[in-house]
Amino acid sequence: MDQYEKDKIRLSDRILSALQLALEQDDLKIAELLTSAMEQSMTRNTGGGEFIERRDYPPEIEDAMDKLYDMRKNHKS
Repeated sequence: MDQYEKDKIRLSDRILSALQLALEQDDLKIAELLTSAMEQSMTRNTGGGEFIERRDYPPEIEDAMDKLYDMRKNHKS
């Protein structure tokens, strides 16, 4: 990967990679922290307190959120 490609990667992309790893390792605490960090990185500077996210999330994020939801259910049982 050259410097141009590295510059195009967003912080949320890096956090998503770490989140996916935490989910694979069944680490709920870290997955929760990374989810919060990812949400913050995706929504900062986006229109103030009344801002409502209207775009769809990429399939990778939807998949990670589904896995996190399942993990939460499994850890509660």
